[in-house]
Amino acid sequence: MNHTIWKWRSASVLSRGLLAAALAVGSFLIPANESHADADGTIRVALYADIGSKYKSTVPLVTLQSEQSFNLVSIQTGSAPLQAVPAQTKIRVSLDGYRVKVLESSTWQAAADAAKKLQSTTDKPQLFVATKNGATVYQLYTGVYASENAAKEGLARVVKVGLTIPAGQAPMLTGNKHLSTGGYSTQQEATVALNQITAAGFDAWVVLLSAADGSARYEVWAGEAANESDLATFQAGLAAALPQFVLSAVAVTAPGLIVRMDAGLDWNSESQASHYIVSGSNAKFAASANDAGIQMVERSKRTYRGNLELSGLNGSLAVINVVPLEQYLYAVVGGEVSSGWPEEALKAQAVAARSYALSQGNKFDVANVVDTTLSQVYNGIGAEAPVITRAVDATAGEVLMSGGKIVEAVFSSNSGGVTADPTEVWNNGGDVFVSVASPEDIAAAATSKKWFNVILANGVSGYAREDNVKLTGNQTSAGLDIVTATTKDVNIRSLPVIESTVSPVGKLNPGENAVVLDKVIESGSYSWIKGPYTSAVLLKSLQGKTSGSLPSSILSLQVTGRGPSGRAIQVKANGEILQVKYPDLFRSSFNGLPSTLFDIVPSGSYTVLGADGSTATISNSQSAGVLSASGMVTVAGTGTVVMGKANTARVISSNSGFLFIGQGNGHGLGMSQWGVKGMADNGNDYKQILQHYYHNVTIVKE
Repeated sequence: MNHTIWKWRSASVLSRGLLAAALAVGSFLIPANESHADADGTIRVALYADIGSKYKSTVPLVTLQSEQSFNLVSIQTGSAPLQAVPAQTKIRVSLDGYRVKVLESSTWQAAADAAKKLQSTTDKPQLFVATKNGATVYQLYTGVYASENAAKEGLARVVKVGLTIPAGQAPMLTGNKHLSTGGYSTQQEATVALNQITAAGFDAWVVLLSAADGSARYEVWAGEAANESDLATFQAGLAAALPQFVLSAVAVTAPGLIVRMDAGLDWNSESQASHYIVSGSNAKFAASANDAGIQMVERSKRTYRGNLELSGLNGSLAVINVVPLEQYLYAVVGGEVSSGWPEEALKAQAVAARSYALSQGNKFDVANVVDTTLSQVYNGIGAEAPVITRAVDATAGEVLMSGGKIVEAVFSSNSGGVTADPTEVWNNGGDVFVSVASPEDIAAAATSKKWFNVILANGVSGYAREDNVKLTGNQTSAGLDIVTATTKDVNIRSLPVIESTVSPVGKLNPGENAVVLDKVIESGSYSWIKGPYTSAVLLKSLQGKTSGSLPSSILSLQVTGRGPSGRAIQVKANGEILQVKYPDLFRSSFNGLPSTLFDIVPSGSYTVLGADGSTATISNSQSAGVLSASGMVTVAGTGTVVMGKANTARVISSNSGFLFIGQGNGHGLGMSQWGVKGMADNGNDYKQILQHYYHNVTIVKE
């Protein structure tokens, strides 16, 4: 191990630190929409929807239940409830469309076994139970598919899975073309007609509809053809077998809820639930609100206030939560920050979140916002807390205004000590967003442990947490402290954070010494260290994010341009500028960095500053002459300990790569949530906090 004294010039202009927490809100700033949502009304939150390039989160079906009863209703003024759902009763909802009917079986187990094989594929199974020819039959499907071509591709995949298909059957395409036997005044009357059709061996279902006067009515629909030809064939067979029925094709625009029975709630044992299929290109139904809220199993079992609107969009099921704005904020504030934070911090978050929501207009076409960090974190009732409710209520209707418009009050988790200037993020934002000091961001590290960056006797370097080692009181000849373990088998980590999925790089035991290179805060939302990333890892991450060509190998990587806050706005690889659409894209370009407030340190080389101001880079494969106390000596690159400022050091690795050392978590524009917490701890009220982070704004009650 070489303890060589060099002055090494780091690119670092930041203090050292740690890893980041979950990313907070990120968005392209847009002008406030003049037709924004009503502050006293509701907001539309997309939970599942295919909105093209704007947002895509889809699911074949949703499973709903509530502690209280709720109704399925048609989205039509004055419509009567179509179906009551008892308390603590599960139902399922999916979209009528193209499916693959895989098989029919007389036993649940045979169908479930086939479904289990499909579970691991992209063609997700759905299992229904029905009565045909006087006997129970289990019908296994995959889908729904967004188009007929997509369904055909699904059919081809299903055939290749190697399922055991009953004799005389073959997987087939089905669709949303049906025949109606006419209307019925009661569900019982419709069921009588249904039983006649299924007893003759045909598929049919009761359908719930809303009459023109808003009352509930019923029809029986038969068949599920993928095209007109298949429908005509089915109609001929049904008419011949049951001539007493007058059949008519159902318009593809006709809204209806097809009632089926689901048998796929649990693939290990049979359980059943009513399954409602939303049919009709213009159909919109809803699970209506109640005081307890409605739980959606597929959305992490979250429970939502308001209505859950159910419709189809681009061939997929769309689920939109239509909820009173202030109730939406109860969950947003609770999802974005801790309920244990000071009341003034919660109020500041409430006003910012309300302003952001109201500024969005119909940004997502069928919705104002989505429930992810693409808008604001929205996790439903489970994120609420009484103290948060009080903070939202205390600021009810209050928003940030500038130039006569509601401000799109973006915020991030932690700005790392200084907020971003718009030029460092998305190149827009007007005069509301400027870089301001945010020293209170360090509140995020108030309870964080310190970690020693150490090098072991065998030359391995890594990090040991401060409560597992102690200073011996001795130092190396270069003035570096020496530590030893306070307990057996202390893990030496590759980064200053415990990652259960990453094996330690070494162990340290009592009596064994290690040399301290540096001491840093545990990686978190305030400061962090990432890497080292190899050239191959970085090139893979950069693919598709830069407009120019990439080198075959990255030999050097440097921040060559910084904005007002010190964030990277230009990076060169091998001396060539990496062209990105906007600076904040560097976060994802470099393997998911928490922020762009970073330095890059090559792990396998170091830069020497000469007496004449010139610099030279020494790689891990090179030797260098060093003037020591005993005269001129030659040292190898790998394993060399290079001294830096403030009696810190680092070791040159045998593996070439790049360490990213930075601060902050998120884009850094606007309000810093941890800074808000720190300012509130210091006695600032929510209005002072907001006007610190947003410039040229007034706080008004809408």
